[in-house]
Amino acid sequence: MASLRDIKTRINSTVKTKQITKAMYMVSASKLNRAEANAKAFVPYSKKIQEVVESIANSGEVVDHPMLTAREVKKTAYFVITSDRGLAGGYNSSILRQVYRTVKERHQSTDEYTIIVIGRVGRDFFKKRGMPIAKEVLGVADQPNFNDVSDLTSETIQMYLDEEIDELNVYYNHYESAISQVVTSTKLLPLTNIATGDSKAQSTYEYEPNQEEILNVLLPQYAESLIYGALLDGKASEHASRMTAMRSATDNADDIIGDLSLQYNRARQAAITQEITEIVGGAAALE
Repeated sequence: MASLRDIKTRINSTVKTKQITKAMYMVSASKLNRAEANAKAFVPYSKKIQEVVESIANSGEVVDHPMLTAREVKKTAYFVITSDRGLAGGYNSSILRQVYRTVKERHQSTDEYTIIVIGRVGRDFFKKRGMPIAKEVLGVADQPNFNDVSDLTSETIQMYLDEEIDELNVYYNHYESAISQVVTSTKLLPLTNIATGDSKAQSTYEYEPNQEEILNVLLPQYAESLIYGALLDGKASEHASRMTAMRSATDNADDIIGDLSLQYNRARQAAITQEITEIVGGAAALE
């Protein structure tokens, strides 16, 4: 049976851990509010640029652009958004597990795919398993702006235009609520959903100098905006997942402290009883 000192040491250690997890919960809650606002604020821009692109692609004129045309898939790229730190519940493990399973099911050789990853956790996961990483970005801010990933997004799109890859899939955690984040995969390139006109734009635009030149500029920007939007969404999910994990850890610490306190009081009472018994026994022996 553990001594009173051992139990007291465990109680003090758990109390300190609880203070840390509670502080992390409060920090994550604050970051979540900003991240959620950033993700929502980006939606109008994303919708508008999509509307303009759809208007051009579905204008009735022949639009010839490699980003709108599917080709034989010889090499697939997986753009994976993870975090740089752990202690975020299942935020990283769920998405990495799905990417890993998809890669193993679809590909027989490392020549058939490559990985573009944001976040140290994802980078270390793929590197440990010998999976090819074409590009990586670490240390993205908790409230990222486009400049943080502009080089990565533009280089990724250029890989497709240069036919280094033939398909680009983005994997991230979609933020639904503070307690619900869903692993989401989207085929970003080619933009066949736009080319086939799945969604019709309602506005009418006049283009200068011409639609083709505008599309050459706008399509890469649109694809980059989709990646950035996924990053904002993923960051909101990260903070929400970490907040939930830290709240659970704090609650568990409370339970442990309660159990240890009860154990401590029982052990203390037993020790007191033992001392009283020894004193009474000693007094009786002296009579």
